[in-house]
Amino acid sequence: MSNVGRAGTGRPTLRVVRLRASALLPARQTPLASGFDLYASLADGPVTVGAMPVRVPTGIAIAADPGLDVQIRPRSGLAARGVLAVLGTLDADYRGEVMVTMYCLPAIGEFEVADGDRIAQLVVVPLVEPEWQLVDVLDDTERGRGGHGSTGLR
Repeated sequence: MSNVGRAGTGRPTLRVVRLRASALLPARQTPLASGFDLYASLADGPVTVGAMPVRVPTGIAIAADPGLDVQIRPRSGLAARGVLAVLGTLDADYRGEVMVTMYCLPAIGEFEVADGDRIAQLVVVPLVEPEWQLVDVLDDTERGRGGHGSTGLR
């Protein structure tokens, strides 16, 4: 029997397993927040994040319904301080522990992550399956081939 949509709400479902008893489930901090905070689950004590990326465990594994795009994104409060989480995707067929890759901007030095700290956000959106169409040429637009910054810096 499939577990897809078994939560009983008719909404898409994320099934979560705690890999450590102390692991915290993703949670919204306000009712209208689009992201669910992810928490560090550190059985062996704090982790020091520096200029080199380090993977911080969350203590949970997630199974998403097919058709969902589950993304790990930085928390804006940490990013404003120079502590970044790398954008990541949890594919619907991945069953391992959710890990958050983090690093600090060079001017920050190091940042200590403790057990239970909010380290990233999880955002869930519908996944669109496009139809790929091979063409000989693309239509013209005002922007054309202008790349990064081509529409202005502000």
